[in-house]
Amino acid sequence: MVEHLERFLLELGAGFAFVGRQVHLDVAEEDFYIDLLFYHLKLRSFVVVDLKIGPFKPEYAGKINFYCNVVDDQYRHDTDNPTIGLILCQDKKRVLAEYALRGMNKPIGISEYELTRALPEEFKSALPTIEQIEAELSSDLYD
Repeated sequence: MVEHLERFLLELGAGFAFVGRQVHLDVAEEDFYIDLLFYHLKLRSFVVVDLKIGPFKPEYAGKINFYCNVVDDQYRHDTDNPTIGLILCQDKKRVLAEYALRGMNKPIGISEYELTRALPEEFKSALPTIEQIEAELSSDLYD
């Protein structure tokens, strides 16, 4: 599934450049791994993708926010925009997502509703829609 999503984002031709899969982060002598890391050339921003099987859980928002902060500190150049976080779950729960993201200052997408509300307009036009990503994930699950 990870390889399929990686290939899909790169084939969009929307400016995604692959940085890595299972990208290692070392923070306070602890190891963390980002599922997929891209750099978006048009947005001049890293894009952290966290893949989850099953329904959205509030703790996922804290984890993606953590990853975005670490990428901003360890990878981002001064001229880059803040890192974008994208959580992909099989099932989205709008109310949980709303509460989990309230007060976070990073652009983080969980579902169509959150992506539309949380991402600035210039980001929305350069990133694939949730429907496009979900269609690709569904086709991978049933292939």
